[in-house]
Amino acid sequence: MSKITTELLLERAVPRSTRLRKIETLNLSKLQLKTGDLDPRLFSRLRHLQKLDLSDNLLDKFPNSLTLPDLRVLNCNNNKLEDVTALKQFPLLEELTYENNVYLTLNDDYKVMFLLQNLRLLNGKDITKLANHVRRVNSRKLTSKVTAHWEKFFRDQLPEKHTAEQVKSIKKKFLKSVQTNVVYGPSSLSEFTRWRVKMIAEELLACSLGLDLNTDPEPEEKMDDSEEESTESPREAAEDVDQVGDFSSYINNVTVTPSKRKRNNSKPGSGNKRSKAQANNEEEAEDVSAEPLHFLQCHSKGNSREDFKTQLWSCVFEPLLDCGARKDAIVSSSRTVATCGGESVCLIDCETGTVLKKYKVATEEFFSVAWTTLTMVISDSRKKSHNILAAAGRRGIVKLIHVAADFCYGEIKAHKKPIATLCFSPTRETHLFTASYDKRIALWDIGIPDCDYNFKASQLLTLEVLSIPLRIALVPTCPDRYLLAGCEDGCFAWSIKLDKEQKSRPFEAIFQFPDKDGGVTTSHRVDGLAFLNDDVIVSKCSKPGCIYLWSWSRSFDTKGKGCQRTISAVILAELEWSSTDLSYLTLSTCPAKDYVFCGDEKGSVWMYNLSNYTTAWGSAKGKRSDRRIPPTQILKWPELRENGEQLSEVLVNNVVSDPTFTYLVVLTSVNITAIWKKS
Repeated sequence: MSKITTELLLERAVPRSTRLRKIETLNLSKLQLKTGDLDPRLFSRLRHLQKLDLSDNLLDKFPNSLTLPDLRVLNCNNNKLEDVTALKQFPLLEELTYENNVYLTLNDDYKVMFLLQNLRLLNGKDITKLANHVRRVNSRKLTSKVTAHWEKFFRDQLPEKHTAEQVKSIKKKFLKSVQTNVVYGPSSLSEFTRWRVKMIAEELLACSLGLDLNTDPEPEEKMDDSEEESTESPREAAEDVDQVGDFSSYINNVTVTPSKRKRNNSKPGSGNKRSKAQANNEEEAEDVSAEPLHFLQCHSKGNSREDFKTQLWSCVFEPLLDCGARKDAIVSSSRTVATCGGESVCLIDCETGTVLKKYKVATEEFFSVAWTTLTMVISDSRKKSHNILAAAGRRGIVKLIHVAADFCYGEIKAHKKPIATLCFSPTRETHLFTASYDKRIALWDIGIPDCDYNFKASQLLTLEVLSIPLRIALVPTCPDRYLLAGCEDGCFAWSIKLDKEQKSRPFEAIFQFPDKDGGVTTSHRVDGLAFLNDDVIVSKCSKPGCIYLWSWSRSFDTKGKGCQRTISAVILAELEWSSTDLSYLTLSTCPAKDYVFCGDEKGSVWMYNLSNYTTAWGSAKGKRSDRRIPPTQILKWPELRENGEQLSEVLVNNVVSDPTFTYLVVLTSVNITAIWKKS
């Protein structure tokens, strides 16, 4: 039996009423209501209802036919809503609040702004200006893009005399193609953009071309207006340290001189000052692989524009969701990156340079971030995938952040000393490795939070380290069996199989490398470590000016017995790099493109395209390259001036590309995040 009756509605009316049709204000909060309790037949009698409070209930969606023709104000705070499109049935709605519905995102904000033409206030904020953009300003751009896509690729595919099957086929192909190729605005709004693009595409087919689209069993909504992709958000920055803000700073009065050159045929400083537009229109004599897009100062202490001292340490691109209602499968690669340094963690859209979210802890200095995707149980025992970001640093505490909900839901007190780096298992989404200055690497099961964010974390394993671990990597071919770590005093490997009873384990192997005197050594600082593919490891620095590439399978005999073995790394090649003796300038790889990246002490990024070498290295008889491999290109640090003074002594602490090498994110020692885009 439904919880809502005529008597309840009359009693909860404000003021109490004797007739349903006379009720103008109704408070149905805190009744544990579910979607099935909202009976359309009963609600259809509330013809003059103007204000409805449904806060603090268990609603996951709205029925499509509540029939409240005069509703002006709706409060849905503290529910479990997953979709907002059913709100279009309230065309006169002027004020809407749905805060603390953790499954709603910025995409839903934009959807309601488009669907509700009279909406003025969203979650207590005046969205009139932004809503006008969403509804009108950008419709010409998206409509133009959709129309051009039809004209160029599909119009000629449809014969003059076409059958219903041909119409159905062309519609299916066009809708899929247009949503794939018409991309606009930040990736944080990609779901909304595709939603609007599909809508516009269906209108184009149905109205402009006169095609009958009633070939799908599911009716599709058609709208006339379009949206504006804006970096503004109706949600303001939260003050609480466990929530997200949108504070960001661009470097003021910047002069950018991108000097990009091939290592062997260009001289330093040969780049000419020019605008980005000129770079796009002029043909360069040199081979330019990337252009600088943005220089952001978004990790400043106290949001100070004068902060050029905060060190930035780690960045990692957000993974695409594999399943769920918010699947982003059309996008080939994420362009949202998480960065950390100082007291904050930021999420940045690489294309627009927008700081989408910011998380701060005043007493922390963050050193590392890592992503995982958890399948979480939501209402009615249904499951959804959500990206979770782990962040850790000087305090030895791991913060767990549900990014879509802008909520830090928990923390793990993992170590008593700083955590240098984090790493999630690629095969077990709840397994997190933490490497600490306490000379331990711990494996944690972070658990999966329930709908109230209750979770239980447990420690599964401790790996004993002889010196501070700086970088860790799981072996791609057996990520549940072996872990490598680059440490202050060597490179080590451990068995991490959980079927063993031993919960605290010493290292299984230590690798020795050539030293600068021509001998071999196991005692050297390894501050860069990553896999280029399933077998090739890239590490630095056993000696200045050199990065080694070596084979895991040829170096480590998995059939060998005994612990703490000394093993000679089978070197495949050496990469030519800076001769600096500065430490902690780490490297990264882009396995899909066979690239290695490493920054230096002058703000430059050394890039190595190794696609011509990997096949030979993979053969059983592959020989070591006789000479050091020079960088394919070096991206020189641009000339940046703040208040007329040039920034100097820029160290590149880290540089990371997205999986398809579209964007390159450079983290520096001067509180600047530089974003480059491959030409």
